[in-house]
Amino acid sequence: MSASAGNHYRESAHSNLSNSGCNGVCIMSTTWKDEQHPSFINFISCFLNENSCRLNFVSIDPDFIFNCGGVSAAFIFVTNWDSNDNASIFSRVQKLRGQFANLYLVVTLPTKDQNDSFVRSYFKYVMELGRPAFMPVKDLEMGFEKIVKVALARGACKKQDVTAKLRAEREISVQSLNLYIKVVTSIPGIDNHDAHALNQAIGSIEAIAKASKEYIMDNTDLSAEKAELIARFFGDPKYYLGPKIN
Repeated sequence: MSASAGNHYRESAHSNLSNSGCNGVCIMSTTWKDEQHPSFINFISCFLNENSCRLNFVSIDPDFIFNCGGVSAAFIFVTNWDSNDNASIFSRVQKLRGQFANLYLVVTLPTKDQNDSFVRSYFKYVMELGRPAFMPVKDLEMGFEKIVKVALARGACKKQDVTAKLRAEREISVQSLNLYIKVVTSIPGIDNHDAHALNQAIGSIEAIAKASKEYIMDNTDLSAEKAELIARFFGDPKYYLGPKIN
């Protein structure tokens, strides 16, 4: 791979990362590691360090497992495609795609002949399109850089989903609080400050309805007059049968 192409992939992967902390954990198969040249393992280690990812070596079935942002992704990384011996590769794919929801097959195919051979094998072994996702690459470095980019992207998407969920939950909470305040302030003489005080000290409207005048005075800064109003509102039909909600 040319220097400019390598820089492009490094910059693309690195641009989405935070400048501090750990972005994820990479688990590399010890078997796969032993089959690679030491210089490539050194490249992987340096690249992960640049992208704030930890590297561990463990005996695992996939070649790599990444955990980024709470999302795990498994990768089969074929660094030497042999058109005469590929049955074992697709056998691994069939086995692992049943174990990992997020599985990717990365294959280095530097020549047209190798690419054609892979395509023929793909359909020969009746691979289902997209299961796993297939990523052809020209060389080893590009292959690993794509692996990291995919893993980090999945983690980022998960983080956005969590953030969106928290935002939605907060909006629901705010809406519930607004309705609560609207109901409580419909009690004659009770204002927003009183409603917040009741919410923090006593809780739900049901709890307020059961609270005595003395309990309200002991747990909030409401005056005796307002505590009496609240107790009468929920205890006297003349008050609670016709509340006005503005």
